[in-house]
Amino acid sequence: MADPETRSPQGAEHASRKDALLQAGMVLSSELSLAAVLRRIVQTATEICGARYGALGVLGADGRIAEFVTIGVDEETRRAIGHYPTGGGVLGALIEDARPLRLTNIADDPRSVGFPPHHPPMRSFLGAPVKALGRVYGNIYLAEKQGAAEFTEQDEEDLVVLATQAGVAVANAHLYEETRRRERWLDAVGEISTAILAGSDSSEVLTLAAARARELAGADLATIAVRATDGSWFVNQAATGDLADELLGLRFPVDGSISGDAIRKREPQVLADASADERVDQPVVRLGSVGPAVVVPMTAQGEAFGTLTVANRAPGRTFTDEDIRVVASFADQASIALEYGRAQEQLKRLVVMEDRERIAKELHDGVIQSLFAVGMGLQGTAMIAEDEISARIEGAVNELDRVIRDLRNYIFGLRPGILADRQLGEALRELAEDFAQKSGVTVAVDIDDRVAAELGSKAADIVQMTREALSNVGRHADAVTCRVQLRFSATGGAMLEIDDDGRGFDPAAARGSGNGLGNLEHRAESLGGTLAMKSEPGEGTTVCVTLPL
Repeated sequence: MADPETRSPQGAEHASRKDALLQAGMVLSSELSLAAVLRRIVQTATEICGARYGALGVLGADGRIAEFVTIGVDEETRRAIGHYPTGGGVLGALIEDARPLRLTNIADDPRSVGFPPHHPPMRSFLGAPVKALGRVYGNIYLAEKQGAAEFTEQDEEDLVVLATQAGVAVANAHLYEETRRRERWLDAVGEISTAILAGSDSSEVLTLAAARARELAGADLATIAVRATDGSWFVNQAATGDLADELLGLRFPVDGSISGDAIRKREPQVLADASADERVDQPVVRLGSVGPAVVVPMTAQGEAFGTLTVANRAPGRTFTDEDIRVVASFADQASIALEYGRAQEQLKRLVVMEDRERIAKELHDGVIQSLFAVGMGLQGTAMIAEDEISARIEGAVNELDRVIRDLRNYIFGLRPGILADRQLGEALRELAEDFAQKSGVTVAVDIDDRVAAELGSKAADIVQMTREALSNVGRHADAVTCRVQLRFSATGGAMLEIDDDGRGFDPAAARGSGNGLGNLEHRAESLGGTLAMKSEPGEGTTVCVTLPL
């Protein structure tokens, strides 16, 4: 005999709903992907309650909607509407008072604030909070009851049951996601630590840290900006994800940027919409297409020196507190990588200094003493020689003295004597002036001292390259004027350029002719840079060396 409850159409529908709710509970409890759980909740709610539209608003740490999953609104309409609601009007009423809410007409409710342009019309409304373990995770919103003017009490009861099941499913999915994220975090930190200990290049480690921070925070892009030597500029030393090619290597000022504020305040800067931020000097702001963003300071030995930024394209998902913690942890990893790289560089310099001290001692005790003895012998010979021979010997002795002085300069600094007690910019100006006096070529000098300051560790090689290039001008160019320029390159590096108005030559024919081009190329490559040369017969010559900062 049939159950009385199922004899009538209403009873059959009720039984069918109960079955659907039981099935929904089993399905939701078996799903561990949070994104899949959220979409399944909304889809099931619309089907059981007969709604045309459904949505689930996930609440962020600030109590406002941080994620909005919808059913019934196509992608084109969603884009036309713009950014999803954050918790105003009727939707905000459920956030403030976490109890079921049923309305015949949304517009009649005094809390209604209307719909944005392009939003589909909606009258009837039903909402319920998604709760579990005393926490409200969000709210289910249904609109436009199909086949009726409003949602029924039965719809409300069923939605409350479904919301309870959904709360448990969301809590389980959150726990699973948190466990998986911690596992990925540990794996990523281990990967970065291994790269650091293996002595990988600091730029590779920074790119790896940015990539892992982007993945774990669910961001569209990530960058690491490090403050330049003079402290007034940042340089994006790592970029990964969307727009990485546009962001890598970009320079931007400390003042007027979000990164500058993050360093100054020593705390993360969280932006709901980067494209609308007034600090326009930040590269992600200038792009205009970036929405939510987090900029976290990087510190070492108590000093803030850079920032790690993660961002989403507009109108993307906002970042949670957990996302910010992950980004901060990778900022620490990036800081360790840079500090380790600097320590390794210092160690290499110490090794080089020890080797230079050994060479200097051998030069001083061996070569210089031998040259000095030769000079003394020549001076003695000059005293008994004829006047003409004596004068030639004295000239040779003076040349030996000059060689000894140069050797002493190299011994005590193992760098060109012109750099003694001078900065790079001053040394290049003096080198150009000395060349002009000896060669008769008019030399124009244009040195950006900010670039010179950042290239201080490469000063010896830069002076030698400039000396080599000027020597080529003096010996081969037959030039009237020449220019020495040191400036920032378009890509954010440094550019050393020496050009003349001499007779020029065919670069292909000049290879291997002993004009010093090979030495210039070798020095540029040893500094991680490139050499470009342009010359044509009768058109002068330009030598351009591009160097990383």
